[in-house]
Amino acid sequence: MMNQVAVLSDIHGVLPALEAVLAEPDVRGAELIVVTGDVACGPQPVQVLDLLGGLGGRVAWVRGNADRELVEYRRGLRDAIPDPIAPSAAEQLREEQVDFLAGLPTSLTFEVRGLGAVLFCHATPRDDEEVVLVDSSAERWDEVLAGVDRAVTTVVCGHTHMPYTRLAAGRLVVNPGSVGMPYGRPGAHWALLGPGVQLRSTRFDVAAATARIAADSTFPQAAEWADYCLNARTTEQDAYRIFAPKDGRASKP
Repeated sequence: MMNQVAVLSDIHGVLPALEAVLAEPDVRGAELIVVTGDVACGPQPVQVLDLLGGLGGRVAWVRGNADRELVEYRRGLRDAIPDPIAPSAAEQLREEQVDFLAGLPTSLTFEVRGLGAVLFCHATPRDDEEVVLVDSSAERWDEVLAGVDRAVTTVVCGHTHMPYTRLAAGRLVVNPGSVGMPYGRPGAHWALLGPGVQLRSTRFDVAAATARIAADSTFPQAAEWADYCLNARTTEQDAYRIFAPKDGRASKP
């Protein structure tokens, strides 16, 4: 049974944002840090994986769809990735990092004080790029969580980069938001679990982080990428326009 667990999702290879969150006292004091996918697809993938890897057993890892795509690209299983920064990130990875990402699980379950059995995944427990949102229908949530063990009382997912909590299919669902690619508002978003749920946002110097990423990354458009992503220029309205048709609502009469 864990007393406190810090959840970091969708870091997307942004080292300054990750460093800022790891410096938080409640993250330093947590018994476990669970990383719920899309760790490396961004401007500083090697550095992010090395920093988290250096924490050893304090970190539990879940693979996200972007991590899977990096592996597939490097192993010649696909010749393109829709995300423009992804090929650059894939090419930077050391071979052992590719192997590491390939071997990650798609979900993990831990007992957390006050919350019971908590299942951690990237998008949904059954698919690493399926979309569910805070306002997805109850029927959609019932469908998505139908295969989850009834002993699981809390489900933690990422993928959509917007933090929320809601009750769905008799379970508490938590999305911590994104550490490195926030939608709606700037900041490195994460969550602290146990005995309740706290959605947190860590502020850091975005201008300095953008300059550092531009100097450090091999991605030619790193400065523009960092300026756009770290300043959360994708609004929540933009994100909902992109994601809402993917949660099944568009197919309903």
